This record gives sequence, structure tokens and C-alpha cells, in this order.
Amino acid sequence: MSSMTAATFRALHHGRPAGDPLVLPGPWDAASARAFADAGFPALATPSAGVAASLGYEDGATPPDEMFAAVARIVRAVPVPVSADIEGGYGLAPRELVARLLETGAVGCNLEDSEGHATLKDPQRHADWLAEVRAEAGDALFINARVDTFLFGTGDPADAVARARLYVAAGADCVYPLMAPAEVFPVFREGVEGPVNMAAGPDRESVAGLARLGATRITFGPGMQRYATKAISDLAVKLRS
Repeated sequence: MSSMTAATFRALHHGRPAGDPLVLPGPWDAASARAFADAGFPALATPSAGVAASLGYEDGATPPDEMFAAVARIVRAVPVPVSADIEGGYGLAPRELVARLLETGAVGCNLEDSEGHATLKDPQRHADWLAEVRAEAGDALFINARVDTFLFGTGDPADAVARARLYVAAGADCVYPLMAPAEVFPVFREGVEGPVNMAAGPDRESVAGLARLGATRITFGPGMQRYATKAISDLAVKLRS
């Protein structure tokens, strides 16, 4: 896809009325992506854990070649912009990471500030790396910088805000304080300029609650893939009974 599509995706995040966040379903394969696009969603955001499950891997264990290939299949399947969760960047240098991501046709990415699904990265070093990714990508990628303070860190809102501000200054288009408690979100929203992503469960009430809190963008992590898997499991049990 062209940088014009990235610009289209970026524009979806700005000028939104209060309480009207950009809701991005999380496809894990081409068929689910088509279902979401056919339902009328203007863009999609792949979940790394959902894609991993569809490929038979634990979260965080997908080989990069397989993740990029899966993203490319999803992009090919739909006429709407796709952002890809590429975890911590797989240890790739910014130039190679950006090149491989653009080859898939994705117009955005999630990049997390933790490693090994356990440890927070040094925020300044991570910000410097994000700045390199931004320099390589120019305006061809929308960068959603995940802040893992509430997942692997102390849970200190001041730390989360400080990290987010560093990442925005480094060129991130959006920040994503994963697992931030509802009571902390207004503090985060006030302390950080620009779009803020929050994760919802796959239900309307969860989405509506985050909309009221002021989320700019809502994603679902692997929630939709797990919802679908449970539906298939329930069907399988019925067929066997």
C-alpha cells in the first residue's frame, strides 16, 4: 500500500468527536480480516498473540518470517488499511524492520517497550530506537508505541506518562498504555498529547466504557481470536455430544 494509505489511516485518528474512538478489530488470518472489513470497519489492527495462536505458537514465540507472512496475507485480503503488532521488533535494525513491514503492505505497527514478555526497556534508549524507526519510515508508517508500565513495571502512572511523552517526542503517532486501570486513564490522557490506544474486551460495553474515558483508539489484543476459538470449541462439544 502507498504512503497515501498510511496518511488515510493516520487521519482516522485525528479530529474525532469526544466519545467516538476509532475501533480497530484484530484479525488473526485472512478470513477474519475479510469478515471485519465486510462489516464496515475502516481499518484493522492485527494482534501478535492472536496471529501466534493461529500459527500454532505461544505468544511471543512466532518466528519473524512467519509473522510478516501472516500480516501480508491479511493485508492482501482486505481493501482497508492494516496495522501490524510486531511485538518488540524481533531484534531487527530499524532499516530492516521498516523495509520488511512495508513489504507486507501494512501502514502501521505496534512496538512494545518490554522484552522477553517480562522486563521493561530503558525508556530513553527505547525512545532513541523509536526515533530511528520513524526516520527510516518517514510518513509511510503509523507508529503505535506500547507502554508496558502496568504490565511488567511498577504500575506507577507517573512512569507511564513519562515514557509516553518520550515516545511521542521520538515520533510515535499514538501511545498504548496496556492494562492501564480505568482510574489511571484520565491522568494518562491529561499528561500525554495526541492519540491514546486502549484495549477492550470483545463486547460493546467494554468499548463504550473506554469511549467514555476518552480513548482515541480501541483495539482488542487477542480477544477476538479467543472469542472465535471458544465459539468453535463450543460447537465441537455439541457435535460430539
